[in-house]
Amino acid sequence: MKIAVTSTGPTLDDNVEARFGRCAYFLIVDTDTMQSEAIENPNIALGGGAGIQSAQLMSEKGVIAVLTGNCGPNAFNVFGQAGVQVIVGVTGYVRNAVEQFKAGAFSSASGPNVASHFGVNTSPAEPMSTGQPMTGQLGQGGGMGLCIGGGRGMGRGGGMGRGMGRGRGMGRGRGMGMGAGSGMGNWPALQKPAFSSEPDVDRKQEKAFLQGQAQVLEQQKDEIEQKIRELEAGQNLIAVVLSDKCAGCGICTDVCPTGAIEVSEQAVVNGEACSGCSACVSECPNEAIILVQKKNIK
Repeated sequence: MKIAVTSTGPTLDDNVEARFGRCAYFLIVDTDTMQSEAIENPNIALGGGAGIQSAQLMSEKGVIAVLTGNCGPNAFNVFGQAGVQVIVGVTGYVRNAVEQFKAGAFSSASGPNVASHFGVNTSPAEPMSTGQPMTGQLGQGGGMGLCIGGGRGMGRGGGMGRGMGRGRGMGRGRGMGMGAGSGMGNWPALQKPAFSSEPDVDRKQEKAFLQGQAQVLEQQKDEIEQKIRELEAGQNLIAVVLSDKCAGCGICTDVCPTGAIEVSEQAVVNGEACSGCSACVSECPNEAIILVQKKNIK
């Protein structure tokens, strides 16, 4: 069977890349023969949609599973529709990761483990020893919970990906929201990997694992702060659809945190519900949405 592994280089002896949509290479590996095909990622420099395009590319290659460090909601949704297993939290050498997969050491992720745009304008993380993937469900996990405010939240749906929890969270589909209930719910639980019986190895692997968790939490913190800044700056802004560019793909409806966009043949923005957050602007593959001052809309 064929699986895909994100890699920093074109060989099995390179390290697993932490970023899915913006990895340097995808290695398509036949687990029976260990023969591999290196595919240089054509989407690494995309301004938006890198996760979606990369996930579609891997689905077209006929892989049954993808091993990577982190997977965002856009790519996770594509894999879910294609029936491709996603395993996150994978680190170390590609060859070792494949062997661990063959031995059944990994569990499928129940949802994305990072928010949209993870890895943009960042370098690959330093490699760590491969541990158990983080499989806590976003929007429902316990552990390191952030519980911010009550009230209606920022829109419908929940979780950091489509289907990740229900209720009213800070995001619809692939938005920034996390959790069921009001406001922003829980982040995923920190799940500890299974370590070897050697004390020194245990400490090294646990340190590497915790460093990886710290990196993910720092990224989540940055995403929340960025979202707050965007909401504050967007109070007097509104999204406008450029009809000559809109293809009616529906991505904007998925990422809109307030449910302000509907699509018939083309996207239509409800000005009363639009918060001017710019989520639709950054995700639109055709650059068909812009932000303008509300006073300029008549």
